Amino acid sequence: MQRRTFINRSSTAALALALAPNFFIQEDTEYSILELMGKEDIKLYGKGINLRKEAHDAFLEMKKAAYKDGIDLKIVSSFRNYDRQEAIFERKFLKYTDVDGMEPADAIDKIIEYSTIPGTSRHHWGTDIDVVDGYRKVDGDVLVPHKYEGDGPYVDFKKWMDENSETYGFYLVYTNEAKRKGFKYEPWHYSYAPLSIPMLEQFRGKNIASIIIREDYYGAEHFTMNFLKSYIQNNILDINRDLL
Repeated sequence: MQRRTFINRSSTAALALALAPNFFIQEDTEYSILELMGKEDIKLYGKGINLRKEAHDAFLEMKKAAYKDGIDLKIVSSFRNYDRQEAIFERKFLKYTDVDGMEPADAIDKIIEYSTIPGTSRHHWGTDIDVVDGYRKVDGDVLVPHKYEGDGPYVDFKKWMDENSETYGFYLVYTNEAKRKGFKYEPWHYSYAPLSIPMLEQFRGKNIASIIIREDYYGAEHFTMNFLKSYIQNNILDINRDLL
């Protein structure tokens, strides 16, 4: 398969606002389309954290609180730029098509069970984290749902996050609701709502589908406008209602 060339490459009082996400005081910050798509460098804070300043500070407060209860909040993934997301998408597309012999459309459907199309990831914003309990020694992939339930190693972590994360502004994105469409349940993915809510609102106002359909990487040639519009509605917007 020949690749086409890609051309465009705090305070306690403040944290208390997280108890009511629909009443956040939102700054009138304008985010460019390049920034929202992960194509623009942004200032990130914290070694191994890599979040925007407000999200970074809130995470540290949450991490301190979790420590007191015997939980070590460890970020597995946070900010991810466009090129990184593109590499993830291409790697999976090539594996599913060239190695596993799947049809391109089926491969793309498989990819978007958990991975986003480049330019549409919430990880582009510097507000979202994949997080686990660093005290637990776990073999293999840590980002699998069954490890957060039953007698899994992250059950205590999940219980703590369920009870406390929203106090610090972090909300589960892809909830375990039977009627929710799009990405599958991710008990590890949290978003800092005071920033990500206005960012998503601006993202929704951009004609993202018209940009994505012109992009150039393995698999992108199989996108159609109908597919992209459905993807945006189901995968990007069918999330925890508190984050809309």
